[in-house]
Amino acid sequence: MTSVPTPIPSRTQYVLDAIKHRILTGQLTPGQALVETELAAQFGVSKTPVREALKTLAGTGLVVMSQYKGVTVRMVDADMAREVYDVRLLLEPEALRRAVRRGASLDAARTALTRADDATDTAERSLANREFHRALYLPCGNPLLGRMLDEVRDQAALVSAVAWAASPSWEREAGEHREILRLALEGDADGAARALHAHIASFVERAFPQATDQAANPAANQEGNA
Repeated sequence: MTSVPTPIPSRTQYVLDAIKHRILTGQLTPGQALVETELAAQFGVSKTPVREALKTLAGTGLVVMSQYKGVTVRMVDADMAREVYDVRLLLEPEALRRAVRRGASLDAARTALTRADDATDTAERSLANREFHRALYLPCGNPLLGRMLDEVRDQAALVSAVAWAASPSWEREAGEHREILRLALEGDADGAARALHAHIASFVERAFPQATDQAANPAANQEGNA
């Protein structure tokens, strides 16, 4: 007998979506404390939906729950960036390759790219870029692969928000997005996958160079941690 997932109550979903939006758009910054009573007052709800929303966000890796520090927005460092982007590099280009080979529609990616180009602030641009990448991998024909990439999607957006705050680079990334989509629309599955791989790799190299240094020199890391 198949179990049916328990739906999230509407108030919890509202609080969950609102807190996630604030985190992914930089309104709530890494390391910032998330106090249940304050959030409940802000959203006009009891502490229960706030508590449930924070538990869900902890499960997705966006917040950290500590017995001593309470709940805080997850810190972003080179190790965290490397872990998240390693998963993307392994899975996302292959998902796009499969989507192109099966002739999947990429209209949603085209729409998201236009939204990103027309964005008037960082928050809107960030959300549009997330939708662009999701529109590339979701029609890959393997729902499990899509769900696996969805699992790291929010954490990748958190990394991007921190990197953009330090050094805005969306104009370069927008050009790379256009090239990826061009290749995909032309049916060049391998070319589009290579361009996407280079796009993801170059971003983390620029934003967190120490992450790539550590990945290239694991022996040195072990010596340094000994």
